[in-house]
Amino acid sequence: MEDELTIIGYAPGAYDLFHIGHLNILKHAADNCDLLIAGVVSDEMLAQAKGRRPVVPLAERMEIVANLRFVDAVHAEVVPDKVETWRTVGFDVIFKGDDWRGTAKGHKLEVDFAAVGVRVHYFPYTMHTSSTLLRRALTAMDAGDPVGHVSRALTS
Repeated sequence: MEDELTIIGYAPGAYDLFHIGHLNILKHAADNCDLLIAGVVSDEMLAQAKGRRPVVPLAERMEIVANLRFVDAVHAEVVPDKVETWRTVGFDVIFKGDDWRGTAKGHKLEVDFAAVGVRVHYFPYTMHTSSTLLRRALTAMDAGDPVGHVSRALTS
């Protein structure tokens, strides 16, 4: 009986170059479920979806996320279909940043999960930081640009 009352949440993400936006999503997700599973997208899936591999390898990203006190389990996400992941993992609610809300990807997610009784819950996207911005800053630093140029890379 107790399992019926437990809300299992799933928060998928790359979690590459772990930053405050990742932390915010996972903390908010944990506040909205009883058991939180973080789905860490595999290197191959990221290469397929974004056209580039992550900076931090999958095993290390999983270790980082697994060591957050509010994450109960991690799952290596190795298939592009989130419903297929749901069939393997089993969860009641999936958490995404609100940058997905109102997009074709977000609509597909909502429709697909409504069909299997899973709720999609959005959280505010942390606008001032992202792995893409951090990657740009690292590239600028590697190119020998002065720190002032790195600051502009983070805000452009």
